[in-house]
Amino acid sequence: MSPLATYRARQQAGVSLVELLIGITIGLFIVGASLTALLIHLRESRTLIAQSRLMQDLRAATDLMARDLRRVGYWGAADHGVWQNEGSATGPVINPYTAMTTSASTVAFRYSRDTVENDLVDDNEQFGYRLRNGVLELQLGTSPWQAMTDITTMRVTRFDISPTEELRSLAGSCTAPCTTGDTSCPPQLHVRSLMLTLTAQGMGESTALRSVRTRVRLRNDTVTGHCPA
Repeated sequence: MSPLATYRARQQAGVSLVELLIGITIGLFIVGASLTALLIHLRESRTLIAQSRLMQDLRAATDLMARDLRRVGYWGAADHGVWQNEGSATGPVINPYTAMTTSASTVAFRYSRDTVENDLVDDNEQFGYRLRNGVLELQLGTSPWQAMTDITTMRVTRFDISPTEELRSLAGSCTAPCTTGDTSCPPQLHVRSLMLTLTAQGMGESTALRSVRTRVRLRNDTVTGHCPA
């Protein structure tokens, strides 16, 4: 065989078994590393989506409660509580909807839903929120409590409502000075606010703990006291 034929035969001999095994091993290593990176990315994506959903659910529940709580004390005949017709024998009517009770993870409140105000708290004008067994619940009137959150996606660990009240003097509205010793003069404006805190832990893909806190200004202020006659 000529030297040229021998050289061509060596060029067409391919790779040895050892070289083939090394190549396969390197290929498997690269594929395994790629699959591991892909799985880590998918796991982190699922966790991020679960955390985003948790925050979205928390904000949705908080916004719903905030919109409802702003109506606390709404009265369709509020003018009855601040003035009376001249010569009338009856005094101002007390707003029947101002009452609001807060306790551990529970709040109960009222507001008017009358088309024509009757100055009475009807069954469908009483509402409440509470935390029970990791679920935030809503009550409408005398109906049973209804779940607002899904325990399969998040467990609510804290529901807290802290009321605050600011008194503002309305002495400037009186045309005459108050009598000495009259503690109910001048009238005062009661400005009420609520600090709402909601904390929940994710379930399933994410066990992260997230919290939302918002301040709710009640729209319906109350007035106590009077100006001198």
